Amino acid sequence: MKETILLIEDEKLMRVTLEDSLKSAGYDVMSFETGTEAMQELKRNSFDLVLTDVRLPDMDGLSILNEITRANDAQVIVMTAFGTIKDAVEAMRLGAFDYITKPFSLDEFLLLIERALDVKRLREENIRLKKDLGRCYSFPNIIGESPEMKKVFSLLEKISASDSTVLILGESGTGKELIATTVHYQSARKEKPLIKVNCAALPEGLIESELFGHEKGAFTGAIRRKPGRFELADGGTIFLDEIGDLPHSTQSKILRVIQERTFERVGGTETLGADVRIIAATNKNLEDEVKKGRFRDDLYYRLNVIPVTLPPLRDRREDIPYLIDFFISKCGSKLSRDIRFSKEALDYLMQYDYPGNVRELENIIERCATLSPSDIIGKDDLPSFIFKRHDAEKRLSLSGVAAEAEKEYIIRILKATNGNKTKAAEMLGISRKTLWEKMNSYGIK
Repeated sequence: MKETILLIEDEKLMRVTLEDSLKSAGYDVMSFETGTEAMQELKRNSFDLVLTDVRLPDMDGLSILNEITRANDAQVIVMTAFGTIKDAVEAMRLGAFDYITKPFSLDEFLLLIERALDVKRLREENIRLKKDLGRCYSFPNIIGESPEMKKVFSLLEKISASDSTVLILGESGTGKELIATTVHYQSARKEKPLIKVNCAALPEGLIESELFGHEKGAFTGAIRRKPGRFELADGGTIFLDEIGDLPHSTQSKILRVIQERTFERVGGTETLGADVRIIAATNKNLEDEVKKGRFRDDLYYRLNVIPVTLPPLRDRREDIPYLIDFFISKCGSKLSRDIRFSKEALDYLMQYDYPGNVRELENIIERCATLSPSDIIGKDDLPSFIFKRHDAEKRLSLSGVAAEAEKEYIIRILKATNGNKTKAAEMLGISRKTLWEKMNSYGIK
């Protein structure tokens, strides 16, 4: 689609020359002799760029500039044969992209036009990306309909509006990093950086340098000053993942940052401010770590301002079908295939305990989608550890036999009532909610 330009120039020869040059360069151009005509057109249509002379027979070009910048998002370039420093300063103050003095070469003119439109494109792309981030990290895209996850969503809404320190607790693979990312992009700090640090992956001798930075010559190999993660996160959020693995000496320095909002680079004497929100996460029980002397109690209390506990997937099995649908859609889109699981395969996926939680489920589905020769993934396409463990448990467990019998009985009653859940629940002697939970648990559609 061609970019649109509105040209306002009272001198006919100049107007025709500029209009022809712009059209030859591939732009869609409308030109007017007076400011009044141009302003009427601006009320009817939007333009990417406005070129206006300062001296017009009916209006002052700076007045037009003022009107455009207040009511439109078009770039504006001001032209004049009577250029003065005062006019240039006033044009820039009112929001003009630039100011060009006649006479000028057409090459110079077209280059200025392209620069102005480049800036507009970048600005619009930035706005689009920020909107996409907002959609990507909005709470509904954290998958979960279980009561446990609804509690998490309710808490996140309150957390995001505050600037308090957050401690995210949960087993590996439960989505702690996704929660931290979501909180940042829903907060007032979303325009500023989100810096992520995996504390367990940092070499012990370089942890403080990575977190707080260092000065040139602070240690062997420090050939130049380097900013640390806290410095890079200025104004935004720092996510300290696996904080339970930090050594004691570094814990005390983190405590100081939280308490005083200041730190020094390694080898430096200058005290730097730390305008950052801290979100920490761990899969360890920090209370136990405190009792064992491996984690400072004062740091734990400072971090534990707002705790968010993510439940393991085995404790929210009703979310598994939603997660499966989400990951299947994601893989199918990537592979350009309409992928589905057979009922038998879904039954096995529903019963598996997922020690690796949501991350393990996603990996299983990606593996099946990639390796399966058919778009319908069956039992034999699942990793062997899933159905072997499931079958062994069913053979050895009386409760497994009872569960299978209960499932078959529920299916029979649902068929007898033509899928009417209210009637089926009455016949089974349970509530409709309990029936819905059991259907989800057994993978009954």
